[in-house]
Amino acid sequence: MFWNEENDEQQEFVIPDNVVDVVFAVKDCPCLPAEHAYPLAEALQQTLPWLAEEEQVGVHPIYGAESGNGWQRPADPDAPIYLSRRQKMTLRVPRERVEDARQLSGSTLEVDGYSLTVGEAKTRLLSDLPTLFARNVATRPGLSEDEFLEQVARELQELDVQVKKMMASIERDIRTPDGPLHTRGLMLADLTPEDSVRLQETGLGPHRKLGCGLFVPQKGIKAV
Repeated sequence: MFWNEENDEQQEFVIPDNVVDVVFAVKDCPCLPAEHAYPLAEALQQTLPWLAEEEQVGVHPIYGAESGNGWQRPADPDAPIYLSRRQKMTLRVPRERVEDARQLSGSTLEVDGYSLTVGEAKTRLLSDLPTLFARNVATRPGLSEDEFLEQVARELQELDVQVKKMMASIERDIRTPDGPLHTRGLMLADLTPEDSVRLQETGLGPHRKLGCGLFVPQKGIKAV
């Protein structure tokens, strides 16, 4: 007799450390210009030249103390955003670059006329939560919401990420020397733990060092 009973118990998913967030304290920097993605990336690459060669490295946006975690931004891109004393700066890096990234600690970055001293660093694993949000995903200007989501669905399929729920968010432009880079926010929900981590590891689309295509966990779905 052959008797095969399926085991309904799912093995607990263990979050890998192939890619992690390196979180730095920010010191002696009361404010930054609202639009600082490009000058911040330039300052980081001057201090850590290897960043330019690492496509997988991402630079998370820095949000001010009164910005509602980035929801509220001044209309003037040169207007200052004020940082709290507990402000953090986060790089997403492959595991083998963690110690290299830690070399930032103690350095001072010049970001569009503002000085930012980098404090101590801590590493943080990615999340396996089923809901993720990217504030900026690079895209072509003029796309409708449906066209943008169709583009995203194709890219996710190439990454072997099974998408069940998607919602587009606010459109923004990031200022660069080559002209404005058009982006749009994106929320995904009901991801498996494996797909959630995979998407955080790989990101979506180009311009990771300008904060594009970087996903962070959300505790639930809400209007974006």
